[in-house]
Amino acid sequence: MSELIRFGVSVEKNLLNKFDRLIRSRRYTNRSEAFRDLIREELIKKEWEEDREVAGAITFVYDHHKRDLLNKIIDIQHDHQKIIISTQHIHLDHDNCLEIVAVKGRSREVQKLADLLKSIKGVQHGTLSMTSTGKDMK
Repeated sequence: MSELIRFGVSVEKNLLNKFDRLIRSRRYTNRSEAFRDLIREELIKKEWEEDREVAGAITFVYDHHKRDLLNKIIDIQHDHQKIIISTQHIHLDHDNCLEIVAVKGRSREVQKLADLLKSIKGVQHGTLSMTSTGKDMK
C-alpha cells in the first residue's frame, strides 16, 4: 500500500456544504475518498488528452433491420481489432440491439473508433466511457 499524506485544504463553507451533500448522495464514507476520485478523474482526462494507452467502453444502440448496418459495424470492428478487447451484443427488443465494445489502446485511436461506430447511419445513440488502464493510478 502506498504512503498516505495528510494535507489541509481551504474551501468556502457554502462550497464545502454542497460538496458534503454531493458525496453523501453518492455514498462516499468520507471526504478523502471523494477527493481521491476527483483527482483520479482529472489524471485520467490528462491521459486521454496526451494520447496515452487507455481503456474504455463504446456502447451504442441500433436498429438491426437497417440494411447492411450489421455488416458495416462488423467491418469497422475488424479494421480496429488491435484495440478491441471484447464485444457484447444484446437484443433489447424485436428491433433494437445494444453493442458494447471494450477497448484498450491509444486514446486517439479509441476516440476514432467510437466516432466511426456512432456515425454509421442507423446507429441511434452511442457513447464512449473512458478510463485508465490503471497503471498510473496508484
